Amino acid sequence: MKHRTLFATALASAALLVGGCAQNFKADVARFQQLPATQGQTFTIVADDPRLAGGLEFREYASLVAHKLGGVGYVPSEDPAAADMIVRMRYDVDKGREKVRTNTFGRDPFYRGYYGAGYWRHPYHWGFYDPFLFGPSHNDIESYTVYTGTLELRIDRAADAQRLFEGKAEAQSLSNKPTYLVPNLIDAMFVNFPGKSGETVKITLQPEKD
Repeated sequence: MKHRTLFATALASAALLVGGCAQNFKADVARFQQLPATQGQTFTIVADDPRLAGGLEFREYASLVAHKLGGVGYVPSEDPAAADMIVRMRYDVDKGREKVRTNTFGRDPFYRGYYGAGYWRHPYHWGFYDPFLFGPSHNDIESYTVYTGTLELRIDRAADAQRLFEGKAEAQSLSNKPTYLVPNLIDAMFVNFPGKSGETVKITLQPEKD
């Protein structure tokens, strides 16, 4: 029984991890804006969280944001003190929360086919079903951790500190790595940027092709 549970849980976890790598990236993006029409306004990017300021990691993500802003008509300022706009950025990945799922072998409608010493069929996978390993019908409880990544952008007019843009992108993932989450959140933030003010949209990014 112990070996059966461990194997089934490992199999399900592996499927989750592999599936997570191949799945689309989905984020909820909320934006509020009163940005003027782009006319080559200059900008500088600063950390909106003192813990991020001065770090190489922040500099890397700031360069991604700068590239996106350049793509919609804004220009990085050679002199940050003379920039027309100040872009404030912060990001975070939480410590995660545990979720529990029950895997049912033998009675799950997604697992159907021949349940003798033969093959079982999942809608996405073929695999070998061993009745001595799984039994005729067996429930396994597995737990896994889901992490929430968040990116926040604020843009102020430098001359009078008037707020021009506020945006927040949030996504859940099995990965807690900022190097995966933050670039994807930046991409999601800039889909149809600056967006309709006051609207929260679900953004889906296709996985990159090898």
